Amino acid sequence: MSVRSRKTLFTAVALAGGLTLAAVTPALAGTTANHTTRAADVTSAQGDPRNATQHVADFYGAYIDAVWATDDKSAGDAAKALRAFYLSADAQKKVAAFEKKEHADGILFAQNVPVKWKVTYTGSGSGHATSRVTLTWGDGPHAEVSAIDVQSSLKTLKITDLKSVR
Repeated sequence: MSVRSRKTLFTAVALAGGLTLAAVTPALAGTTANHTTRAADVTSAQGDPRNATQHVADFYGAYIDAVWATDDKSAGDAAKALRAFYLSADAQKKVAAFEKKEHADGILFAQNVPVKWKVTYTGSGSGHATSRVTLTWGDGPHAEVSAIDVQSSLKTLKITDLKSVR
């Protein structure tokens, strides 16, 4: 085999190895259970501040970010501020009563924090919209999933009620 053929062969092998590593690395980066950034998972996001379901999605996204960030000293204050902004006074009272009785987070209906969430519009009537919040508690095919029905005022967009779906 000539020197030129060997150089071409080694270059091709090195290039193939590099491309394989580049393709596998992002997948491997997301397999840990720590605070790994997964920027590539969300290629775009949009919103509408007039949409009740979007308002619920904004709340749950920001709230989960705040309670997930256990190493950030401002996270607790942020979670409280989010509750005050997004929940009606009556809903805040219901959440506080649940937390006192159950010793669990009254927004997530749990003692821990989900790794994924999804909000889906499920209907409206009598001046309210209802959204289903689906929470995923882990990764993989056997991850636990729970759901919460969230009612919002169409006038104020405030969350007026939360009910765990069993």
